[in-house]
Amino acid sequence: MGATLIRVLLVEDTGLMRGALAALLAREGDIEVVVEAEGNGSVLARALSYRPDVAVIDVDSPQREELALGGALSAQLPDCRMLLVTGSSTRECLWRVLAQHTPGLIGKDAPADRLVEGIRKVASGQRYIDPELAVLAVNAAESPLTPRELEVLRMGAEGTPTREIADRLALSVGTVRNHLSAVANKVGARNRVDTIRIVRESGWL
Repeated sequence: MGATLIRVLLVEDTGLMRGALAALLAREGDIEVVVEAEGNGSVLARALSYRPDVAVIDVDSPQREELALGGALSAQLPDCRMLLVTGSSTRECLWRVLAQHTPGLIGKDAPADRLVEGIRKVASGQRYIDPELAVLAVNAAESPLTPRELEVLRMGAEGTPTREIADRLALSVGTVRNHLSAVANKVGARNRVDTIRIVRESGWL
């Protein structure tokens, strides 16, 4: 009835889930799913072609490709707002997702009307976090890193070579590498540069 139509990109690896979500959203008069896709390399090209208003992306892939896709979409389609969907309530997952500064975050167990509400809110420029994840998100602001992990990462962020870090902290090179690897795993980073970025953006470094 005169309402602005919200064009949605739906990214979900599981075909049955993707179809169910598309059918659910099709019942809403102000929402249209213009692209349904798995989280693969073709999504970005299709998004650029259809230019959706909101991208609903399941980010639970073990390869983390969907999370990277969200960042790529934000960079190339800044007007497309992200609503990330997660089935995990672990602190590690929340750290990884919140580090993206996403406009929207919702759990897979949320009621259907909450997904619709989230789409409408992020489309209007607001931020939406599933109420059931909000408390966990607040707690997730606490650093998961030990003092020694932060010390090693801080030196690495300053450009100190691994061997020098080991010498200055009286550690073995292997132990330094293990600390850096542990930090990357905790924050869901792909490499050292990504680790430093996430930890800095989270205010822990």
